[in-house]
Amino acid sequence: MIGAIDTVLHAPARLQIAAVLARVDEVEFATLRDIIEVSDSVLSKHLSALGEAGYVTLRKAAQDGRQRTWAAFTPKGARAFRAHLAALQALVDSAQAALG
Repeated sequence: MIGAIDTVLHAPARLQIAAVLARVDEVEFATLRDIIEVSDSVLSKHLSALGEAGYVTLRKAAQDGRQRTWAAFTPKGARAFRAHLAALQALVDSAQAALG
């Protein structure tokens, strides 16, 4: 049985965001934007969707005289990402078995 694909995480940009967040405690907005190569508005939209799902928290603070935003996985987000990866892996394994 293949686990459920998480539609919140499945969008390519959100999957890339999750992959970055899985490797760090938190990441600054501009750094994340540069890593996944999207515009500020696209990243903001995807972070909002992840935040609404309870997967990501955003922290704002001044640094170097400017307001900065950091993103981090919540425990719920980390669990959802692990489950999503397991579902994707099960899908790949099933397809490979069918192809022989």
